[in-house]
Amino acid sequence: MGYFLHADLDAFYAAVEQLDNRRYRGKPVIVGGVPGDRRAVVSTASYEARKYGVRSAMPIASAYGLCPDGIFLRGNMKRYKEKSREVMDAFSQFTPNLTQISIDEAFLDIEGTGRLFGPPSALAGKLKDAVREKTGLTVSVGMASNKYVAKIASGMSKPDGCFIVEKGAEEDFMMSLPVDKIWGAGGKTQALFRKYGYRTCADIHRIDEKSLCSLFGKAFGTFLYRAVRGEAAAEFDGTRGSRSIRAEHTFEFDVYDESVIETELMNICDRLTRRLLDSRRQSGTVTVKIRYTDFSTESARETSGRPVSAMNDLFGRVSALFRRKYKTGSGVRLIGAGLMNLCESAGGGLFDFEDERSKKLERCIHEINSKFPEAALKKARLVKPPARSGYGEAAPPADIKHAEAVRQPVATDVLAPSATNS
Repeated sequence: MGYFLHADLDAFYAAVEQLDNRRYRGKPVIVGGVPGDRRAVVSTASYEARKYGVRSAMPIASAYGLCPDGIFLRGNMKRYKEKSREVMDAFSQFTPNLTQISIDEAFLDIEGTGRLFGPPSALAGKLKDAVREKTGLTVSVGMASNKYVAKIASGMSKPDGCFIVEKGAEEDFMMSLPVDKIWGAGGKTQALFRKYGYRTCADIHRIDEKSLCSLFGKAFGTFLYRAVRGEAAAEFDGTRGSRSIRAEHTFEFDVYDESVIETELMNICDRLTRRLLDSRRQSGTVTVKIRYTDFSTESARETSGRPVSAMNDLFGRVSALFRRKYKTGSGVRLIGAGLMNLCESAGGGLFDFEDERSKKLERCIHEINSKFPEAALKKARLVKPPARSGYGEAAPPADIKHAEAVRQPVATDVLAPSATNS
């Protein structure tokens, strides 16, 4: 049994901004929005900003209150994707068994690489050096006998660190951690941990599997039972589709008009379809997420035996699911959609079930948009009217302060494992 390596770039978006602009180096950089952007949240904060208490997913207004002299940026997703490709190219020098799970992290199966790169610690050092030399960025590394433990280990010595969990020590490693280190246990689960008085993984370790299933449900109870023992999580079983793509949008104001909400859903479906094409995968499971004015959140999924065939097909499924789930007349602050259980395409690709004319049209549009992203073709419903203000869309409102750059909002598209959450 070999090692798995999880490589996670340090404060990726902020690090790229600091790399590209010398003025930002050593200063608190906050990517995700600028003061004055309603409902914008922090996507990434540099380590200098984290000293002030700024964290990912924090409202920009709160981040500004903690760090008013920070450099607030809306971000540049095109540039981040370029750097991500450079990083993945560097990773691929060490093993062909590379699985990218998001824009800034990947798993590497390093079994059998000892002759070329030496023991795991030596390989980790060489990989970190290669990333720094090729991209100018730093990466933190975790190693263990399974991916789940390796993922947690990579966060133990950030930034620019390396943490190796020796074979046979996985259970002891997990038992030493607080429950908030359990990857896959989200906010609702953490609230249940507090309710039941579970503060450490050792607390959960003392509970038998049957009791955990009774408290958290069969699937998640079994997951917890295995996780705190340092066992491989089912989410990384290569025999099943375990990847997803999703996107979401937070409205500047609460929206009550269903046509406006569905137009944004179409925009999200357009982005998801392009991601699906680029991934060369297919999916028959669609999801919808709705967050209302009072912050209550609903989600739903639907699986079909027929994979999604094209953007119109995806939008039809997503909008139908939305209409069934939406509380008519309620204000919506966030809308999202996704595709789950992605797997290798069994046939000719995404468009197999579309009629020939639609197939050719969508392929042509995708090819044009891939070559000329700045002049992307869109459906008429997605074309925004000209800005009504005197300064146009590119200029910031007068009350925005400390904004070194104003760019397009950071996209929330992600490619991530389907972690089990309650």
